[in-house]
Amino acid sequence: MGRWICCLCSRIADPLMLLLVLALSCSPSTAATTSPSVPHIKLSYSFGRTFLGLDKCNACIGTSICKKFFKEEIRFDTWLSSHLKLPPSYLLSYSGNYTDDAKSWRLVDITRLTSKYQHDRADKRICTSLLKTKTCSLERALRRTQRFQKWLRAKRLTPDLVQGLSSPMLRCPSQRLLDRIVRRYAEVPDAGSIYMDHLTDRDKLRLLYTLAVNSHPILLQIFPGVEGWPFPRYLGSCGRLVVSASTQPLRDFYSAAPEVAADLALQLLAVLRSMGTNDLNYFFYFTHVDAGTFGVFSNGHLFIRDASTLGIIDKEEGSQLIDGQQEHKDIFSCLTVDCQSAFVSCDSIREKHSLVMVCQELLPKLLEGKFLQPVQEKIDSFLQHCASGLTDDQGVNEAIAKLAEILKPLRSCDSRFAYRYPDCKYSDKY
Repeated sequence: MGRWICCLCSRIADPLMLLLVLALSCSPSTAATTSPSVPHIKLSYSFGRTFLGLDKCNACIGTSICKKFFKEEIRFDTWLSSHLKLPPSYLLSYSGNYTDDAKSWRLVDITRLTSKYQHDRADKRICTSLLKTKTCSLERALRRTQRFQKWLRAKRLTPDLVQGLSSPMLRCPSQRLLDRIVRRYAEVPDAGSIYMDHLTDRDKLRLLYTLAVNSHPILLQIFPGVEGWPFPRYLGSCGRLVVSASTQPLRDFYSAAPEVAADLALQLLAVLRSMGTNDLNYFFYFTHVDAGTFGVFSNGHLFIRDASTLGIIDKEEGSQLIDGQQEHKDIFSCLTVDCQSAFVSCDSIREKHSLVMVCQELLPKLLEGKFLQPVQEKIDSFLQHCASGLTDDQGVNEAIAKLAEILKPLRSCDSRFAYRYPDCKYSDKY
């Protein structure tokens, strides 16, 4: 082919044209190569260690899911725009997307244990109270504390090691509960042991820091949804960010259709019953509830979205700390709360505690004005009875039972409730 072109070129009269054709076609090197392609520019997502909180490790939650962030297998919703910018760091939570194969994506929640402002204030408190400086190495400062030195020497996580921490989960600790924390702590390779031999010094500091700031990720780890507990799946942590399965907050359903509101109210009551009575003999109670405490999956199933205000009482072993011991406080006791805050006595917690709060704060907003009379009037009456039942245990239980009886026939059986459809067609349970 090259020779034929060259022969053709030799007949061209214009010498300039001849030179051009020879340069393009008769050169062996030019004929053998293709024109270079335009280099593909891959847009990169720029992570700052400060945004993730990695610059504060090991005074952080963990690093188990950091690779997912850096490999772009976890993406914030804003990353789907052309600008590929990270969201503002001052937000408490973010909606994200997660993949295992780069083809299928699922929604996740990416959250901070406290606001960045609270984190920054706590970091300054550590430096000023422990080292008397405005800035310092958080890890070095916390390692010097008496509490952490006791953790380093300990073979087992015992009640005296967590006394004075502000987390409701640890106000009435039992040895059985603490063993469960160590055995199921997901930020380290699973050893299945109640002893802390498999935890490095770094792991112990991260576990202590998490328990001191917010026990939400620990509860998701030790009571996983796959075992029937009403918590979203814990996927991992990176720095001071936690990644879990996505749920839509209950507040988004306050204007839902009557049959949806009835279904969610019944699920809410069922969750509270399961938290009071379960096979493991743990009694869960809320110290506070709001519109973001509970969430709903895409299949209509209701879960506890924020477990930070959950306390636990071991009905099998009881608390192994007396109230006087709980008054012992140090820097870990006040990372997120006022150091002068008083602890709630374990003996003061009643089984109806959470029911009354939900009747006061959530169910009226969910069920208000949803149904025709006289059904709505009955619902409002039972809610009012429940909400004012602080001194009447039996009255609260009766009001809840009657409320559930009214709501049960008001919910429907269709594909909007995928968590129980089509089972509801063939079962009297629904």
